[in-house]
Amino acid sequence: MADHISVRYLGHACFEFDFNGTKVLTDPFITYNPLAKDINISKLNPDYILLSHAHQDHVADLANIQKQSNATVLAIVETADWVRKQGIPDKNVIEFNFGGTLNLPFGRVKMVYALHTNSTPDGAYGGVPCGFVFFIGEKKIYFAGDTALTLEMKLLEDLNLDWAFLPIGGHYTMDMYDAVKAAKFIHCDNIIGMHYDTFSPVTIDTNEARHVFEEAGLNLNLLALGETKAL
Repeated sequence: MADHISVRYLGHACFEFDFNGTKVLTDPFITYNPLAKDINISKLNPDYILLSHAHQDHVADLANIQKQSNATVLAIVETADWVRKQGIPDKNVIEFNFGGTLNLPFGRVKMVYALHTNSTPDGAYGGVPCGFVFFIGEKKIYFAGDTALTLEMKLLEDLNLDWAFLPIGGHYTMDMYDAVKAAKFIHCDNIIGMHYDTFSPVTIDTNEARHVFEEAGLNLNLLALGETKAL
């Protein structure tokens, strides 16, 4: 039976994946994103929430969404500790670390390296940032999280990734040019851009981004807010 996989873009690095009916949300930052004002978080009911790290622009809506959905939160050990301190029950928190792979009802999730920094909204150390690889049936999807270009990405090149979610906004993460290099490192042609245009330091020329990726023979997808795409 064919897998039914789709993703809805909720702004910045927040995506709502639908893995054969299981909803998986990444880095919930909606209420404080002026571009996402039409997204109603009260209607979000994910089964799982994945955090790449604990910067405010990746966790601002975590507590509210988790409490209304009773979602299970997945994060690296130190960020998971901060999650528990937000009043989220331990039974709803799964901590793991680099190289770890979780076997979950919807598929497998592997934690991989990201080159960035990490602190919690209250200024505490949040551990090391990360990315994730989803294995859903025969599909393999890489969510890079906030990251600079790093040679660690070459460790993913033999996975034959179907899709990669890469930051392209620069300033706090890699820019569009380094994202093209990243796509080559991981040998993935189908890219969904993230972490751009949310606020002024990461504003980009989207036409230039499309051109840069096209010139490199890559398929860049820049989703509209609220747009759903089959994967």
